[in-house]
Amino acid sequence: QICVVFSEELKCWCRAVIKSIMYCTDHYQTECFLVDYAKYIFVKSKDIRVALEAFMQIPYRAKKCRLYRTKPVTLRIDFCEDTAKIVPAKRWDSAATRYFQNLLK
Repeated sequence: QICVVFSEELKCWCRAVIKSIMYCTDHYQTECFLVDYAKYIFVKSKDIRVALEAFMQIPYRAKKCRLYRTKPVTLRIDFCEDTAKIVPAKRWDSAATRYFQNLLK
């Protein structure tokens, strides 16, 4: 279900999908995926609202997608042998994601 959350970083209300909820010292914090910015953020539960139908009619600016047969890799450094090589990884690390986003720009 899509809801509306306030992003402190963007200073605006954004459409989001809630991914997880966790309890902090005095409030609940939720991890949300912003459907118009394709990024994950954490927001306090007090900053979540039900989306109005008119707000939901606007098409999403970002879409989650996958690159067919593109596999993540990472750099493995062996300090004992003083070598580095690229090996398969289970998930994309932040450096590879940033590099790929720069290529798309």
